[in-house]
Amino acid sequence: MRIGSFVLAAQFPGQGQGEALHRAVRSAQVAEEAGLDSVWLAEHHFVPYGTCPSAVTLAAFLLGGTRRIRVGTAVSVLPTAHPVALGEQAALLHAASGARFSLGVGRGGPWVDLEVFGAGLRAYEEGFPESLDLLLRWLREPHVGAAGERFAFREVPVVPRPSEALAGGPGPEVVVACTSPASVRLAAARGLPMLLGMHVGDEEKAEMVALWRQCAREAGRSPEEIDGAAHVSAGVAQIADRRTDAVETLLKAMPGWLKQGLDAHVTVDGRARARRDPLAYTELLCGLHPVGTPRLCADRLAATAERTGISRFALLVEGSGDLAATEENVRRLGADVLPRLV
Repeated sequence: MRIGSFVLAAQFPGQGQGEALHRAVRSAQVAEEAGLDSVWLAEHHFVPYGTCPSAVTLAAFLLGGTRRIRVGTAVSVLPTAHPVALGEQAALLHAASGARFSLGVGRGGPWVDLEVFGAGLRAYEEGFPESLDLLLRWLREPHVGAAGERFAFREVPVVPRPSEALAGGPGPEVVVACTSPASVRLAAARGLPMLLGMHVGDEEKAEMVALWRQCAREAGRSPEEIDGAAHVSAGVAQIADRRTDAVETLLKAMPGWLKQGLDAHVTVDGRARARRDPLAYTELLCGLHPVGTPRLCADRLAATAERTGISRFALLVEGSGDLAATEENVRRLGADVLPRLV
């Protein structure tokens, strides 16, 4: 089992953006010190829900300041990025870090980001498969050209080519955020592992893994590829000597952040959107994920792995909103929980 942290650089009420980013960087550095496997970085634009607008840029910073830990994006939003530009950045980080970079990609949402970056609503609604396939070609082939609806250009050489940069090794891992059967099928057909969100429980994640395996078989993926797919489960982790204390920490801090952050999202076309109740959502997360004593947290992670077949976790550790408390939470995850999972 591989346990990593999920970093949003969340801006809690009363905090500045610099404070949020500093806590994000420190939590990632402490994750390496604590023996965690990975750090996964979220990307958001124009909202305090997360103050990191470029997960790949923050990944580069953290890879340069660490030596062992894997750093991934969770996710880089493809509709607002050029697949070739993102592919070049991914290949560069993969080679420069000694293959410690994972590229997580997703479709994002119908937000005003699409207007600001000139992508348009169609890039979100219809363009994700074209962008993903162009990205994968860039990471796997020596020369790439395009003749699609959104991207069209003459053939050009891939530089740096991941397989050449690391003496014939494979390119960077690509993971796809999946929130619907359609995205599961898309990832499975390409043999790409999934990143599953923290808003769904074990039963739904197990169903998505089963659907992925079925669709991968139908797409002709090999049994070895299917069995070896390393899906990632996002969640929340808060560790305390008593479960009530861990839950209280999150209930005090997270609803204010969720309300401030989620309310700031603006749709590109004025469409109505469902709004979660921040308190009810926090309570849901506390029930689904490792929130409580070290033994409870270890048992919860082991149970999720057994029920879903997922062995990699990206756990939100900054739910308290406090720097010192976040660092302590990460250290306890490494010292008190990881040994119980061996």
